[in-house]
Amino acid sequence: MLDLEFAQLTDCGSVRDQNEDSLGHVLPASAAEVRSQGWVFVLADGVGGHEEGEVASRLAVETVVAGFKKIPPGVMHVSLLPRLVQDANAAVYEEGRRQRGIRMGTTLVVCALRFDSAVISHVGDSRCYLFRNGTGAPLTHDHTMAAEQFRMNLLSESEADASERKHVLTRSLGSDLFVAADTITVNIIPGDVLLLCSDGLHGEVSTASMERILAVNRDLNKAAAALVAAANATGHDNVSVQLIRILAVERMGLYRGRPYRML
Repeated sequence: MLDLEFAQLTDCGSVRDQNEDSLGHVLPASAAEVRSQGWVFVLADGVGGHEEGEVASRLAVETVVAGFKKIPPGVMHVSLLPRLVQDANAAVYEEGRRQRGIRMGTTLVVCALRFDSAVISHVGDSRCYLFRNGTGAPLTHDHTMAAEQFRMNLLSESEADASERKHVLTRSLGSDLFVAADTITVNIIPGDVLLLCSDGLHGEVSTASMERILAVNRDLNKAAAALVAAANATGHDNVSVQLIRILAVERMGLYRGRPYRML
């Protein structure tokens, strides 16, 4: 059976007095729910420069969490998460319209886990990383102008990292009535660590530094605190992290759209 441990931490940063990041999760209450529903972890970062960023991020997380709690048993995460992201987008968009036309926006990254797989859906530049055997890499790609230019070979990786447009989002929740979320599925194995984070972390702390911090901090709460401290040492943004370590998995296959246990 899939088993995991997790820790999360959010911080205003060394300069700001308001935290526009939000975190949420849903944990299965029984062994039956581990198989029928699984876990979900959600992180959102209110868009800087937009009004009510903290309201937008909180509303997005609350919408995803509430929607996940209502799913019937056996729903496939790969089809569920884009719908939950769209629900969150509509909630943020409509709340902005209710606030006399105030423009509200937020990034969002969602990770759902069941059996032996993780499904990640995201909009914006909040990321999900996978660390395996001491080596990490992002599973998501940023929806920013610089990142898009890098993918089109208009900028090198170093140029994209140094670009003034690396924080200019090409997609976010709340800007339009509909939003396109990128969704992927990855197989997970015992020992894997998944990291969800806002750009307050990955914009200041390199992947190599993240690897070192996770290597010397086996306790996930200590690792989360060390990651936030590393970001605050050089950065000024809000910073948020969710760390998920896979302890055991249940290998599953699909036959005619239905999961079955593999020996």
